[in-house]
Amino acid sequence: MTEPVVADARISAGHDGQAELVVQLRYENGALGSVTLDAACARNLMENCGVEQIAELRGQPWQPLLDVIGPSGPLEEAC
Repeated sequence: MTEPVVADARISAGHDGQAELVVQLRYENGALGSVTLDAACARNLMENCGVEQIAELRGQPWQPLLDVIGPSGPLEEAC
């Protein structure tokens, strides 16, 4: 069984007017899901994945994303 991977990532405007990163995941069964990260979490994700551009997140495993958001969603301490 393979783990979920990042299918796409894009910058979006948050409800507070701040930029957010929307990360789309593709699960083993082909289903898609998404997670929205604030700027600090997005920077941590990119650093954890060793990428410099958002497009480079495509194909990355989801473990670095889990490390950033924690088990129940984005955590201030993690970001």
